[in-house]
Amino acid sequence: MADVAKLAGVSAQTVSRVSNGYPGVVEGTRQQVLAAMKELGYRPNSAARALKRGEFRTLGVILFNMSTIGNMRTLEAVATSAAEEGYATTLLPVTAPTQDQVRGAFTRLGELAVDGIVIIMEVHLLDTATVTLPPNAQVVVVDSNAGDQYSVVDTDQAGGAEAAVQHLLDLGHATVWHLAGPEESFAAERRVARWRTVLAAAGRPEPEVLRGDWSAESGYRAGLRLAAEPECTAVFVANDQMALGVLRAMHEAGRRVPEDVSIVGFDDIPETTSYMPPLTTVHQDFAEVGRRCVATVLRQIRNDEAESGTDLVPTRLVVRGSTAPPPAPGR
Repeated sequence: MADVAKLAGVSAQTVSRVSNGYPGVVEGTRQQVLAAMKELGYRPNSAARALKRGEFRTLGVILFNMSTIGNMRTLEAVATSAAEEGYATTLLPVTAPTQDQVRGAFTRLGELAVDGIVIIMEVHLLDTATVTLPPNAQVVVVDSNAGDQYSVVDTDQAGGAEAAVQHLLDLGHATVWHLAGPEESFAAERRVARWRTVLAAAGRPEPEVLRGDWSAESGYRAGLRLAAEPECTAVFVANDQMALGVLRAMHEAGRRVPEDVSIVGFDDIPETTSYMPPLTTVHQDFAEVGRRCVATVLRQIRNDEAESGTDLVPTRLVVRGSTAPPPAPGR
C-alpha cells in the first residue's frame, strides 16, 4: 500500500479508501491510485482487512434442493441484495436432507468464516437440538416454522392458498381438488392446511389430497388421476411447474381448460404467461424475500444481536385464462 501511495503521489489513507470503495475520493485521484495499483500488481488482501475490521463481509447460504424454481430465485435475490450491500455470498448446497449433511454444511461455513447465514431449507431439520450453528454467526431462515428460535422470512403461503381456493369457489365450483407438494415441505404444509380451512369454512367437501415433488412430471402423473375424476372441475396446484404437467394431462384426456376444468398454480414464474392457456396463479415476490433476508441478517450483524420472529411477504392472485365458472350440469 505504501508503494502504491508513493507512485500515485497520495497518502496511504487515500489508497485504503480507494481499495475499499469508499466515497469522497476525487475521481482524478481515484484513477491515479487505480493506475498505480495496476502498474504494481497490487491487490487488497481481503483476509487482512477482515482481521483488521473483525468482519468478513461474506454471507453463507445453505440451500437444499437446487432444482426448484422458487429456491433458485430466492438464492438469486439473496446474492443480488448482498452484493448491493458490499457482501460476497458463499453457497453450500445440502445434497440430501439428512442431519449429517446439515451439520456438515454448518461446520464448513464456520471454517469459511462468514458473518451471517441464510438458510433456504424446506425440510424439518432445524427442529433438532443436534444441529448447532457456528458461534457468533447471525442467522435468517427462509420457509420454516422456526420463528421462535431464529429470524424467519417467508412468503405468506397461507394467504396465497386462501386466495387461490376462494377464487375457484367464487367462480361457482362445488369444491376444489388439491395437488400438494412433498409432505416434508413447510410451504406445501401451509398451503394444504389453508386449502382445508377454506373448504371447511364454505361447507364444501374435501377431496383426497394428491402429492407431487414440485416437478412437471409429477404434476402430469397426478393430472391423469384428476382427469379421470368426472366430479373434478377445479384444481389448486401447489406450484406452477406441477400445474404445467396437469395442463398436459387434461389436454391428453380431452378435458378442456378452463371450460371443463379450472386450474390455479402458485409461484407466478415468468413462463406461466406462455402456458396454454395462460395460468392463473399466486404471485410470490422472491426478490422481496431475498431483500428482507439480507436486510435482517445485516441488521443482526451490525447490532451483534440475534433476533427471532417471522416476517411474511404478501402474495397476490394473478387471474389469467386457466380459470372460469364450472360447466353447466349435463355438459
